[in-house]
Amino acid sequence: MKLCIEHVSQFASKEKVYARKEEALKSVKALYEKTGQGSDFLGWVHLPTSVAEGEISAIEELATFYKANAEIVVVIGIGGSYLGAKAALEALSDNFWAMKESENPKIIFAGQNISEDYMYELLDLLETRKYGIVVISKSGTTTEPAVAFRLLKSHLEKKVGKAQAKDLIVAVTDEKRGALRTLAVQEGYRTFGIPDDVGGRFSVLTPVGLLPIAIAGFNIRQLLQGAADMQKATAPDVPFEENIAAIYAATRNELYDAGKTVEILAGYHPKLLYITEWWKQLYGESEGKENKGIFPAGVTFTADLHSMGQYIQEGLRNIFETVITVERTAHKLRIPNDPENLDTLNFLSEKRIDEVNKMAELGTMLAHVDGGVPNIRIEIPAINEYNLGMLFYFFEIACGISGYMLGVNPFDQPGVEAYKKNMFALLDKPGFEEESKKIKARLS
Repeated sequence: MKLCIEHVSQFASKEKVYARKEEALKSVKALYEKTGQGSDFLGWVHLPTSVAEGEISAIEELATFYKANAEIVVVIGIGGSYLGAKAALEALSDNFWAMKESENPKIIFAGQNISEDYMYELLDLLETRKYGIVVISKSGTTTEPAVAFRLLKSHLEKKVGKAQAKDLIVAVTDEKRGALRTLAVQEGYRTFGIPDDVGGRFSVLTPVGLLPIAIAGFNIRQLLQGAADMQKATAPDVPFEENIAAIYAATRNELYDAGKTVEILAGYHPKLLYITEWWKQLYGESEGKENKGIFPAGVTFTADLHSMGQYIQEGLRNIFETVITVERTAHKLRIPNDPENLDTLNFLSEKRIDEVNKMAELGTMLAHVDGGVPNIRIEIPAINEYNLGMLFYFFEIACGISGYMLGVNPFDQPGVEAYKKNMFALLDKPGFEEESKKIKARLS
């Protein structure tokens, strides 16, 4: 994995980025020594090298069970309990997995929205399918997944009976407490624990992400190995000049101080779309507080060059790009020659499609830099479990470093509660009577 900051130099010179060396390395040290803000939620820092063999084996055994007993596994979760697994599955799966047969269960997500039509249509699909449920929630009381689990649990129990449903439901939840843990014990569900010191958006390398990824048939050992190697490559004893996570964090903060307040994560492969969605939560929840923070946005090129390209090229100059580029594709396909040449594209004859994609990427970078948009480049050799593990951990550790450099606690999210309080008041939840009166008076 490589990081290139050459094309930010006219906006944030290498000298200025490297001048932040001590600040960045101090932040790395604070993460490892747990001396910074939010130190109670740093269990993810050592996670790639601390997942027990017994837990990995148990996850693999459960994946084998579902392979024999379910066509579909519904994974219930929201935010960090959803986006990491979704990102990995979209990246690793065939682009058209939904239309193709597979020896492994197909993963479908629920609890990431409160759409009545979504849930109705999901239950309608499951009426004729063999399925299991993986419900992911630390507390078991988060509204969206709790509502989805109520519906799906009831449906499955009616469909196969309570005794069989028990074997088809797995809870990934708090290791000791909470509504879902209590229910799992009462009902006899198999469970996996979410460590107390790992927050949701940093949980992809816990059973939150590993279990759905394994059920879909992918190699979680390779995923963890990639993350472990990135952990080693970004540790406190690694010099700044070789620590790509520290350099990325320092570059982002230098650009932020130069007025670049929006970061656009771009990829030239559609499989990376949900990597962007996962990244947006990771950085948005970690840095967006105290009226500070870079706003995380995302695009998929070249598709979005035909929608957002105009703004990126000539809009407000407060943006910079971070581009994930993939060195090797999994397949090879060449463009055929056409004797008629009505589309005038015979100059591309016999070129690989990926060569055209790479030239679009290079041409876009040059155009955007010329247009005043700094460009950071992250290169991975290929899209596979190992490189995805590296990418996950790279972004996580860089996020912690960057948040500390920004001067915020990267591991809390106090603003997330605001909408929930209003929603509960509007729904007349017990205990919210006064809030209900106030908000209803405000709306009258």
